[in-house]
Formats: sequence, structure tokens, C-alpha cells
Amino acid sequence: MTSESTSSQVHQPGSADGWHGIIPSETFPAEPNRYHLYFGLFCPFAHRVNFVRHLKGLTDIIRTSIVKPYPKGDSNGWPGWKFPATETEYPGSTVDHLFGEDYLHKMYFRADPEYKGRYAVPLLWDTKSNTAVANESIEILRWLPSAFNAHIPPSLASIDLYPSHLRAKIDAISPWLQSDLNTGVYKAGFAETQEVYDEKIIPVFGALNKLERIVAANGGPFVLGAEMTELDVMLYTTLIRFDTVYVQHFKCNLGTIRHDYPVLHNWLKGMYWDIPAARASTDFRHIKDNYTKSQNMINPRAITPMGPYPDVEEGVERDWNRLTVGGVKHPKVLEYEASIPDVVG
Repeated sequence: MTSESTSSQVHQPGSADGWHGIIPSETFPAEPNRYHLYFGLFCPFAHRVNFVRHLKGLTDIIRTSIVKPYPKGDSNGWPGWKFPATETEYPGSTVDHLFGEDYLHKMYFRADPEYKGRYAVPLLWDTKSNTAVANESIEILRWLPSAFNAHIPPSLASIDLYPSHLRAKIDAISPWLQSDLNTGVYKAGFAETQEVYDEKIIPVFGALNKLERIVAANGGPFVLGAEMTELDVMLYTTLIRFDTVYVQHFKCNLGTIRHDYPVLHNWLKGMYWDIPAARASTDFRHIKDNYTKSQNMINPRAITPMGPYPDVEEGVERDWNRLTVGGVKHPKVLEYEASIPDVVG
């Protein structure tokens, strides 16, 4: 999984920095079948890119190679994510369709032989210039939804995840959604002391409490109301993993989405059952196996829990006024929730 950055600088050879290319640009024009996406179905950050790829009808424009969800390697991440030897070795994963490599890190060294960073997913590759384009999902999420609009039907081109009239609200929510929830579950899950865990778990549920109220106030079916935005993509790829993995594996068990957050639960069910791109880009086996079988420090026996069951409940409530706003009532969570600024305008 990739660390998140908002840098717009190009990659510096020999550094640990990633790639920050943009499509379309002079260097990377929007040409169908030119770009190749390396990713894992398990990673919530890579999931964002694959979600948009399906949502915008780009599955034939951007081809993919998919790494296995485990093993990842040693404590330093070496040798990193691996491709299966055959297409049938691990269902849903694929061989490297471009170069036939066995490990993802070899793609990073193709782009920069002196690269010193992590070998993360997603990685978008340019087959013409034979180098990496970008590997920061939060940056890709901003430009990919419009990058190939000239090459897709008008009905798909019209999908705008960063509409001008909602940008102020998106920009206000996105930073704390990212830091407190999307990466917050990792800060809590990878805590090595009780004190650090006790500190890091609070923002996760403070953010969930705040989002519960925001979605309720806007009346669904999306975070900001009637229009899907990039906030929905960012939130979906975390919440679809929350009860499934984060509650037990990352000890994010002050509450569950199913039990404690009726509004977010309804939002999640709506996303999964109503948005084909959500279902098409979600693979629960890859998700569960990745966390439980590649993070030995947390789960040394690599036993994957069978539940929860079902993966996503059915029965979306269409009348949002019938939902009761929920939340976790832990005093520190309520205090943190109150510190998150309200969205105005």
C-alpha cells in the first residue's frame, strides 16, 4: 500500500519519493491502451483507482496486472508484493502482463534503478515511454475521473467526482477523512504500545461520528447528498473493510458500522448494491487474506476469520428520514468529534 502525498513534483531519481505524473499532460497524453495499472485488490488506496476505472468505463482503456494479497515479505517489505506464477495460482490475481516479472519491485527499478522508497500499489505505468506515471492514489483520484473523457461515452464523461459547486466542501472534509479515518485505522492497528493505540483509536471513531451526522444532514444517498464525489470513493474503500477487517484485526472495536452507525451503514449498503463499480472492484477474499496473512506482527498464526457474514447486508433504506443517527458515545470520541470543524456553505 502506498503512503499518501499531495506533492505535485515529479519523481526525483534515486530518491524515496514516488511518481506524480498527470494525465493528460505533455508528458503523458490521454491515449487509450497506453497505460497499465499495477495494483492489489486488497489495498484500500489502490481500490480507489480501480473503483474509478470501473465507474468511468476505463477497463478496456487501462489494462491491469494484479499482485497476490500475500506474502508481502520481511519487516522492511522486501521483496514485496508478488505476482502469481500462473493465472490460476490465486484467483483474482494475474501474472505481470507487460514484462512477466515475478515481483512488483522490479517495476519500480525499471523506472528508477536507484529508487529507495516502498514498492507500493497502485502503480500506473506508461508503456510508450516505459516508465512510471504515478503511484499516489489520492493524486490519481483527482485527475483520473476526467482524464479520458474524450474517449468514453458522454454519459460516462459527465460523471464528475470533483464538481465545482461542491469543491469547497470536498476540500474541507477530505483532509480529516484521510488522516483520521483512511490512514487512522492503520495508525491504531500498527500501534506498538497501549499508549499509542489509546491515542490513535479516538480519531477513527471521532471521524466516523462526524461523517454519520454529515451524511444524515445531507439526506443521502451520497456523502454530500444527491451527487457522488471523490469523498464517496475515499470513504467506501475504507468502510467496506471496516467490519470485515479493521474491527478485529486493527482493534477498531469501539463500534461497528453495522451496529453503531445506521446512516453510514445504509450509505455503505447503497454504495455496494446500487453502484456497479463498487461491487466490481471489491474482492473480500483478497481483502481478508491480505491483512490476516501478510501482517505477521499483528496476526502471527495467519488465521483468517470467517466472518462477518454476510460481507455486505442487503436492504437499503430509501427513506433516509427513517434512519436514526448513531455514533459511539465514548467521552474521548465525542470530544474529538466536536473538534472537527463543521462543513459550511
